[in-house]
Amino acid sequence: MGLLDFLRGSDAAASARQEPRIHAEAGIASPADDFQSGGPWVTFPTGGPSRSGVLVNERTTLSLPAVMQAVRILSGVFAMVPLHYCSHDGTGTHRLIDDPLYQLMNGRPNDAQSRFAFREILMSDLLMAGNFYAYVSRDAFMRPIALTRLDPFGVTPLQSFDRASGQSMFYDATLPDGSSGRFAARDIWQVAGMSRNGLQGLNPIAYMKEAFGESIATAAYVQNYWRNNGQPPVILSSDNKIPPAERQAIKQDWKSLYSGPANAGEPAVLAQGLKATYMPMNNKDGQLVETRTMQVLDIARAWGVPPHLLFELSKATFGNIEQQSLEFVIYHLGPHFSRVADSAMHAFASGSNVFVHDPSDLLKGGFLDRAQGIAALRNAGVMKTDEARSNFDLNPVGGSVGNTLWQPVNMGVAGQQAATTTPGN
Repeated sequence: MGLLDFLRGSDAAASARQEPRIHAEAGIASPADDFQSGGPWVTFPTGGPSRSGVLVNERTTLSLPAVMQAVRILSGVFAMVPLHYCSHDGTGTHRLIDDPLYQLMNGRPNDAQSRFAFREILMSDLLMAGNFYAYVSRDAFMRPIALTRLDPFGVTPLQSFDRASGQSMFYDATLPDGSSGRFAARDIWQVAGMSRNGLQGLNPIAYMKEAFGESIATAAYVQNYWRNNGQPPVILSSDNKIPPAERQAIKQDWKSLYSGPANAGEPAVLAQGLKATYMPMNNKDGQLVETRTMQVLDIARAWGVPPHLLFELSKATFGNIEQQSLEFVIYHLGPHFSRVADSAMHAFASGSNVFVHDPSDLLKGGFLDRAQGIAALRNAGVMKTDEARSNFDLNPVGGSVGNTLWQPVNMGVAGQQAATTTPGN
């Protein structure tokens, strides 16, 4: 094993493996490369026209308020939760605060973005594209020192399989400076969303294109309806025979004179025996409001967001919103926490060290509930006074008062005499 392999942390098995050649120019692969793209789940289109006749892509999907709110609430709340780097030993789990990896994930991932901004775009890419990619900058000892987000549609994952060593990943990627190349897995950090091949996440917009298309088409219908001043379509009829050219001219004159908000209330003057008949149209009977409500629920299902977080409160009660908020953290954000933490551990962690999200701030509940719970832990001898004060961002008391565990005087170890000391002694 050479010096470069040693600096990269390669073990014996990795040094013995023959990795496929990496070409400098992306997209060029020879038979000797033996790369595979991962099957049809990778090459599925990212958007396009839906059956409703509207274009569905990231821009048109984000134009829906429910989609914007779903992405905003998921990515924003995810970015709030710190990702701790910890070690496990016989005494418990300890945060490695001084470790560079801890600072990388909880400090500045690069000079251009804050921790919150980086983690927010990480989750946004997972929600809108199905995958997040970052270029890993390393120092002379191959330690990661910066993470730079890459356009998820500018990266193509490639896999190589060897019977002796298993599966390896490579990436054809375009970097922010415009250069392209083929990179080893150590140079690209990938977080894949829900996947059907275990290598690349599914694009939610592509696979739920029809559901989003219905919402976009409904919004377009409402916009066109109000653009025409809320007037239903009209039929102009006459007992006289009108040549085709004149019919076209009459149609254009009607649209220019009597259609749209600017012409609201204008009296129509008809000649040539024309009669105007408005086609009956009732949005109430067409259940327009119910349709739009159901589309909000479809968007909530698409990303696993409780409807009340999208401000759809028709079925909400004061008794179930708190429980739904708890379920939001456990069932909806929980898989994302595990997905990102496991991916970071696979890419960067060493030994038995792990990455762990800490969503405890999201589960604190109301002030009274928190105060009663913390008081119970303190009085039971589980928590010290200063530990209790830190939950409310209060300064520590210090000394024996702040760092002494209380013991209830009416309880003790079975078979032994109860303690007679008073709290604080």
